[in-house]
Amino acid sequence: MNGTLADPFNITYPTAVQTSLNSSASFARFDPSGRFVAAGRNDGSAIIWDLDTKAPVRWLEGHVKGVTSVDWSRNSRYVLTSSKDWNIIIWDLASDTDPSRRQATIRFDAPVLSASFHPRNSKILLVLLGSGEAYIVDLRKEHRGRVELCEIQEDSDEESQMNRTRSAMTVARFDPLGKHVFVGTNTGYVLVFNTRTKSMVARHKISGAGIMRGLEFAKSGRRLVTNSSDRILRHFNLPMYAPPTADREYIEQELEPVYRFNDPINKIAWHNMSYSPDGEWLAGGAADNATHKIYIWDIANEGQFASALDGGREPLIYVHWHPHKPAIASTTNQGNILIWHCPTPERWGAFAGGFEEVDENVEYEEREDEFDIEDESLLALRKQKAEEEEVDIEGLGNDSVARSAEPLRNSEDDEDATWAMEEPDHDAPGWRMKILIEDEPDVM
Repeated sequence: MNGTLADPFNITYPTAVQTSLNSSASFARFDPSGRFVAAGRNDGSAIIWDLDTKAPVRWLEGHVKGVTSVDWSRNSRYVLTSSKDWNIIIWDLASDTDPSRRQATIRFDAPVLSASFHPRNSKILLVLLGSGEAYIVDLRKEHRGRVELCEIQEDSDEESQMNRTRSAMTVARFDPLGKHVFVGTNTGYVLVFNTRTKSMVARHKISGAGIMRGLEFAKSGRRLVTNSSDRILRHFNLPMYAPPTADREYIEQELEPVYRFNDPINKIAWHNMSYSPDGEWLAGGAADNATHKIYIWDIANEGQFASALDGGREPLIYVHWHPHKPAIASTTNQGNILIWHCPTPERWGAFAGGFEEVDENVEYEEREDEFDIEDESLLALRKQKAEEEEVDIEGLGNDSVARSAEPLRNSEDDEDATWAMEEPDHDAPGWRMKILIEDEPDVM
């Protein structure tokens, strides 16, 4: 019975708004444990919200222009913020100051559209600039530097290469293992690079897509969804990619989507999308200027449409699925963060062992031994044993962090994983964010 009650996937997608956080945010993302939410704002700051207390616990103030992206390290100790002011800042949430200590500041020569941590090591970053260039930045001492990811040109003639218009990179993401980088272009291609060698291993044409606007992975890394200018979300099952070769060979292949998702009536575009933790559901945030709509599709059931969540009249601009639960954080254009959940009916059987719920009143028959007086020594012994049982008060947080690392256990002994784990960061499980208490001013 307890296993059934503790299973968060009895209802596998959220259906109602649980709470609203007034953040003046332009987007919000859960951390890997699911306890915190990071919200980026247009004033150049970011807020860390604690979902247990529904209160902000850190203010990250370091940019002079709007924040364009935030990302969490594997165990949530470090937070990355990128901005239109050409800077990326890495914050250490384990510091005892507010705002948190800056671990590093990285400056570019163009506005930063997005940045993200490598899934295995927060000292490796993927950066996309407003100029259409993507870089892998390595902050480790032995590998320090930044390398631009370049598409291989097919033309052998140097003059033809110079005259050819270069594709601009519009979106870039690590896969969940960090082994590959997927880059979308303004010509409807998805480029795949090996993270370690920075070489291109595949180029996929997405027929009819136009400009690529978004890429999202399921946690397993085998499923990919794309968002493009033709207002269609495409779901793919990815092929396996061979290790890079010395002669830099790559796969030239057109990807055929397994499912296509769109709104056939209103023909609306999509702001972004997010998979459920098990990859069986897909949420799409509609770019509807009149309402706050989230569309849910059932990937496990041939991609059928499941539900449309209505969040009111404040239009949606961002959506992100909780890493472990059927919960979603959606951001409105007024800066409010809506936390969606699954309302569960009360189960009275959870309050007492053996309690049975019935649809109507029935006559109760008393058992013969129901009110027999037990030996006091046996009662005392039973109570003592119950008190001696150890209670894990921190187990939920550790389990969440452990589950966030599940996709990383698949290939710990391969060459790419070994390279990524050289000079590991200090983002170890079990760290704790310090509680900062402000002194109240003296009242005269």
